[in-house]
Amino acid sequence: MNTVRTVSDTKKDFYLAFPKPVNQVYRRVIDELLVEIHLLKVNQSFVYDPIFALGVVTTFDRFTVGYKPETDRFAVFHALCSALQFDPDRIRQDATTLSDLAMRSPNEVKTLLTTLEATTDLEPLTEQLKTISSKESFKYSRLFGVGLYALLEISDAEAIADNTKREELIKSVGDILKFGNDRLSKDIDLYRSNLDKIEQARQMIADMVEAERKKRSQKEAAAVQEPTETVTNNPE
Repeated sequence: MNTVRTVSDTKKDFYLAFPKPVNQVYRRVIDELLVEIHLLKVNQSFVYDPIFALGVVTTFDRFTVGYKPETDRFAVFHALCSALQFDPDRIRQDATTLSDLAMRSPNEVKTLLTTLEATTDLEPLTEQLKTISSKESFKYSRLFGVGLYALLEISDAEAIADNTKREELIKSVGDILKFGNDRLSKDIDLYRSNLDKIEQARQMIADMVEAERKKRSQKEAAAVQEPTETVTNNPE
């Protein structure tokens, strides 16, 4: 009899694979990713695909910028994938394949995402998108949406930076893939907002560390200067 894994099982496996404390700035991000992906995996409609993989890698990489030491950052990713019963190397490779494709053929990828028409070989992306558009019960997820956004960001960074053009692109993609653009737009807006928030948190901590460093330096300088002044002011 197959037993469905629980969120607690996944978290337990993560902390067994990564027994160190997770850096406090990134703890919530990791915890939310574990829960979100776990709930997706236990859903019978979920099907793994490279766009989802790109969404996972993009989310993890963007939200863990600055994680120190860097070796722990890699270890956290491996532990996360292992706990969710994914192959971390496969996820990285699938994500890299799509991002490389978008960098090599940006205009073609953008056209494919918005029209499902391709004038060049864009596999495995072409087949995946056409399969999704023809499915009646495709299991859309936020991470899949982030994967689509990552492809748009690579293929047309200028349009993505413009609010009006970005919304037009997102609408075209949502409509052509037949899961609508409202949720995709909301998920991308939330993703961008959360990126700003975690960057602000990182900057706040960096400022606090720098302020503490300056404070220590001033104390050390004062400690060195004080004996000198005492000797200078002491008459013979």
